[in-house]
Amino acid sequence: MKGKKTGGRRKGSKNKLNRQKELQKAAESGGKTPLEYMLEVMRDPKAADERRDEMAKAAAPYVHARRAPEDKQGRTVPPMIYHMPNLESDE
Repeated sequence: MKGKKTGGRRKGSKNKLNRQKELQKAAESGGKTPLEYMLEVMRDPKAADERRDEMAKAAAPYVHARRAPEDKQGRTVPPMIYHMPNLESDE
């Protein structure tokens, strides 16, 4: 017995790809991306200092990479790599 489909994402609902398309369309039509808006507010000397600070904090992850973790001697610590044992052994 086939019934009405239940569950799952509704057609046309927001997802990452749809959101990116919306942002691109807004930028092409003369609108601003969120990053462009944050940078504009951050650089506006007439804006309140607190607001400029908040915009700088919000925009930083999109503009600057994070520093890699370092040990006590100042050397970069490589990421940990875990190797899983083969659970399908022929024993």
